[in-house]
Amino acid sequence: MAGGLRARWRTEAMRTIQERALDLFDERGFSQVTIEEVAAAAEVSPSTVYRLFGTKEGLLVVDEFDSMSQEAIEGLLDADDPVGSLIEIVLRYEAAPTSDLRGGPDPARRIRYFFEEPSVRTAACAALDRASRRIAPLLHHGELSEVQARVAANALVFGYFGALEQWHLDGGKRPIADYVDEGLRPLRRLWK
Repeated sequence: MAGGLRARWRTEAMRTIQERALDLFDERGFSQVTIEEVAAAAEVSPSTVYRLFGTKEGLLVVDEFDSMSQEAIEGLLDADDPVGSLIEIVLRYEAAPTSDLRGGPDPARRIRYFFEEPSVRTAACAALDRASRRIAPLLHHGELSEVQARVAANALVFGYFGALEQWHLDGGKRPIADYVDEGLRPLRRLWK
């Protein structure tokens, strides 16, 4: 039970810190805000912010995927249809009430920094690379060799990022899942 309480505290603390960070970034600009100011606004110590997020860019990039176990990722990803799995995850995320699955800040508030702040984009790409390395072993089965699984995992996660960027450039006119579905459609042939 203590582990469950600790995990809930961690999740709630991360959400609060991200919200306060976004409030400050939106108000004053990303480069004008320090970790210490974010910590003060969230009523936590700077060391807590560093422990949970690592860097200021991490305040925008870190999410639940980073702390998921490999088994949890396996449960989310259908290796026979990873594109469909990703679209399903995005659909659930978009449909979830703030207090449920998503729980954190409005995605549009975070996502715009991925494409407007070069250091955040770099951090997002590093996070995508880590995600790809976690996904590739799940795709290495059947007809995909190890190198093909690695390339397919990169195509999947960086294709998602490309779709997300187009959603941002279009001003969020359609749901993110529509962009992901359209953008990743050519990859479905790998698993059909």
